[in-house]
Amino acid sequence: MDAIGSGARVIALVGPAGAGKTSLAEALLEAAGAVPRLGSVEAGTCIGDASPEARARGASTELNLMRFSYAGDDYVLLDAPGSVGFAAETDSALDVADMALVVIPPEPERAPLAEPLLRELEARGVPHAIFVNKIDKAPGTIEQLLEALEPLSFAALVARQIPISKGDSIVGFIDLALDRAYHYRPGKASEQQPISEEMKDAETTARFHMLEQLADHDDDLLEQLLEDKQPDLSLVFNDLKRETAEGLIVPVMFGSAINSFGVRRLLKALRHDTPSPAQTAQRLGIHSPAVEVFKVCNETSVGRLAIARVFGATLAEGAELTPGPGMVQRAGALFTLQGGTTQRLKQAKAGDVIGIAKADQVKPGDRLGIGGAAPAPRDERSGRKANYAVCIAVRDHKDEVRLSTSLNKLLEEDPGLSWETLDEKHETLLRGINEEHVNLALERLKRRYGLAVETREPSLAVRETIRKGATQRGRHKKQSGGHGQYGDVVIELRPLPRGQGFVFEDKITGGVIPKQWIPAVEHGVRDAMEKGPLGYRVVDVAVTLTDGSFHSVDSSELAFRTAGRIAMHDALAQSAPYLLEPIARVTIQAPGTATSRVTSAISSCRGRVLDMGPREGWSRWDTVEAMVPEAELRTLATDLRSISQGMATFEAHFDHLAECTGKVAEQMIQRVGEPA
Repeated sequence: MDAIGSGARVIALVGPAGAGKTSLAEALLEAAGAVPRLGSVEAGTCIGDASPEARARGASTELNLMRFSYAGDDYVLLDAPGSVGFAAETDSALDVADMALVVIPPEPERAPLAEPLLRELEARGVPHAIFVNKIDKAPGTIEQLLEALEPLSFAALVARQIPISKGDSIVGFIDLALDRAYHYRPGKASEQQPISEEMKDAETTARFHMLEQLADHDDDLLEQLLEDKQPDLSLVFNDLKRETAEGLIVPVMFGSAINSFGVRRLLKALRHDTPSPAQTAQRLGIHSPAVEVFKVCNETSVGRLAIARVFGATLAEGAELTPGPGMVQRAGALFTLQGGTTQRLKQAKAGDVIGIAKADQVKPGDRLGIGGAAPAPRDERSGRKANYAVCIAVRDHKDEVRLSTSLNKLLEEDPGLSWETLDEKHETLLRGINEEHVNLALERLKRRYGLAVETREPSLAVRETIRKGATQRGRHKKQSGGHGQYGDVVIELRPLPRGQGFVFEDKITGGVIPKQWIPAVEHGVRDAMEKGPLGYRVVDVAVTLTDGSFHSVDSSELAFRTAGRIAMHDALAQSAPYLLEPIARVTIQAPGTATSRVTSAISSCRGRVLDMGPREGWSRWDTVEAMVPEAELRTLATDLRSISQGMATFEAHFDHLAECTGKVAEQMIQRVGEPA
């Protein structure tokens, strides 16, 4: 499959929020000549971040696609938002990228922000490099930053450059691979200059250290270093390329995107070091011509587009695509994307990223064969945990169908979202990664589809049970001319252990209640359990039907169901009812520097820490297991975000019901009468 190695290189720009990824994308486009001038995120003149939501925030809210050509090669940039709430967009970019460029700020104390991404890249086997942006504003030295970054990566961090300083300013860099010095020129290519005398010793030491790191994976280079030979440049560059592709090293470069410092040197490094589409196809398990769909866009000038990368062959409009054995569909019109604009093309080259129209059945994660057999499906990837939920409702019931259609379109584009309708409360829940994520979806729902929904916190699955037993008669007698209604039952009510649910026993003897009406009594008991004395569904009780009477003419199924409901209602009121609230088992992953504050936050949320220890495979991160009332999860999420610079994550799953007392119970009882 020779053609699989040709075509565009795809580079994902990832990193924490505020690192300057979109500004770097603009600088790369400008340096390659794809745009006449440098766009600005602040001024809203950049190619990326074209959506109204992104412009309003001054930050990326979705994956941006940009393309350029440089030195005869084609490139596609996938600029991913840095906010934790939009992490599913980063996942989509990494699904097809040849290489990831991790853009980070220069402050050493903010280095840990990169660790979640570095661990994700390592787990996926995605080759990656680091670009330290805003180097002109660095508060410390590059050595301090590298020291802070070193524990965050399994692979060795290889500094390809060292800075040249003048006073407190960084005015250029020395390229350690080329053994050359360059001085920055704002908006222009850096100017090569001789290495100054005062920098020679530092450069010699730094370059030898870089070569030693490369020699850890190359015996020939190691032998040359031991023999004190100057290695050939071709050997150095080949090692940089091979070891980056194999994930053995992580090259580190630096610059300033808004000043175009170091951007052209970065372009040259990406041109040399980015793995080929053939290597990416092998990593992804693609062994025949295929299309890998990684995103869907509904908001384009041409309608719904399935965004996909082409591997192993050219793809023409109308070509046969094979999603599975015996299944064939034709590709619609093909488009390239540049920020928010599209341009039609007749065919896409292998390696390119394109939008496919009229592929309504295709969804992210699909892998389709081109003109032949269906390829092996890709490995399943677990999605991001949607821990934040909001209850939404349309103001007009006529819009309910339109709401479900619109939500499904949003979910097509953003796999981090989900929605469901709960039968118990007839609530529609919209779930996302965090509050910011859900709020963005609501903004899009209103702007795109004209649906302004009412929102509130979801209802909790509060239950009630009893402390003691009771015996109660329930009689329903009504005479209104003709056949009347008569049902008479005696029940014994007792509590069950937590989690046992409901048990109904029939101990009627002597036919005092005919057998055909006993199921009606149970139905009546269950009716009364739907809303107990405190206003919530009753659980963990046992009911025994012990006695009763009937009328040969007036008794009926309805009469005994009503009698059962009356008996149960009165028995519950006598049995010391109390509330049970849902408790979640929570697993929190947080930087070690925040662990003590995490445990304090759990305590303040009425939670209980179960276990705590180092996070396996991570540097200076901890895992905390706890039990936390579901009513407190929103507060916990907010607290975790504020005490960990947005880095802490958690998963929460229902574990059990526990007694709820005091003011919390009083508030829950008061809420029963409040309008939904």
